[in-house]
Amino acid sequence: MKIKILLSAVGLSLASLASSAMAENGVTATEIKIGMANALSGPTAGLGLGIKSGSAAYFKKVNATGGVNGRKITLVSEDDGYDPLRTGAATEKLIKKDNVFALFGYVGTPTSKAALSLAVDNDVPFFGPFTGAEFLRSPVNKYIFNIRSSYFNEIEMQVERLVSDAGVTKFGLFYQEDTYGKVGKEGLQLALQKRKMTIAAEGHYTRNTEDVDAGLAALLAAKPEAVLMVGTYKACAALVRKAHAAGYKPKFFNLSFVGTSNFIKAAGDAGEGVYITQVVPSPYDESIPIVKQYQADMKAAGVHEFDYTSFEGYIDAVALVEGLKKTGPDLTRANFLAALEKMSVNLGGLDIAFGPQDHQGLNKVYLTKVQQGKPVPVSKL
Repeated sequence: MKIKILLSAVGLSLASLASSAMAENGVTATEIKIGMANALSGPTAGLGLGIKSGSAAYFKKVNATGGVNGRKITLVSEDDGYDPLRTGAATEKLIKKDNVFALFGYVGTPTSKAALSLAVDNDVPFFGPFTGAEFLRSPVNKYIFNIRSSYFNEIEMQVERLVSDAGVTKFGLFYQEDTYGKVGKEGLQLALQKRKMTIAAEGHYTRNTEDVDAGLAALLAAKPEAVLMVGTYKACAALVRKAHAAGYKPKFFNLSFVGTSNFIKAAGDAGEGVYITQVVPSPYDESIPIVKQYQADMKAAGVHEFDYTSFEGYIDAVALVEGLKKTGPDLTRANFLAALEKMSVNLGGLDIAFGPQDHQGLNKVYLTKVQQGKPVPVSKL
């Protein structure tokens, strides 16, 4: 009898330890905790809210149908206000207090950089950040998996179109004065060097402000034919509005990170004719199965407005769930990372694939132009 009691106690103790170990990694028999820290307030809130809205809609659908291998996804969300210091604190909380399994849907280059060492030091996967920064791609890091194409890819397309379609030879740059802006500047320099050109003029602004006057003055002094903007929607919209007011109307180009719908609203009439490169297909093109699925799931979640940002968050969530499914019931971080490196799937018309030396799922860039207040896909300028 004593032996049975002892064995029973040992069994309970081992079960408790196993359960505790699982919980430390954000996984139990019924739950998978995913951590997200991004801008839900402040001048960049549209980006974080969009990513969260799209991903939450898909997670809601997955949970309603039983979850992944019997486990439902819990999204633990923190607001970092697009401030790297807040990102670091939020990430530490997500990893050490909330015990999340993986980090997901971070928004921004400087913010992702602030989270990265914490993720790597604690062996936590960092999946689907909303940034095309090169340091998240090269060299390949075993913990980082990107879905979107890189900023270098986007800028190369912008320069190619401007040179080939419009014969532009004089390029200007307007950028956010931080890691994001520096990555964009490097990408533009590389694209121009290939064509034996240099940046003719550049202006910058401070993150989380709309103080663009000095940056605009620098551009007005040289008046380049095209201006590539590496910034967020309020600052870029302010630049375009003030440039138009000053009678300066070059070909303005934005990166996908600007937040297309937010930029269009903020820019108003001055946004007409501005080009924006995208890293996902049009969220309005229902001929693509995943777009139709996205729209239906957003409506089911009570959201009836569609845009590029929430669609990207949705795609990221679909890809994350596919990775979890392919890992199987024995869900550990090591198994998940190994499964991702072998993943090659078609998600309703989008082919997403990773490999040991390639942690970027998509490589295509799409060009859009603001026409009558809407982002319209175009093939040439």
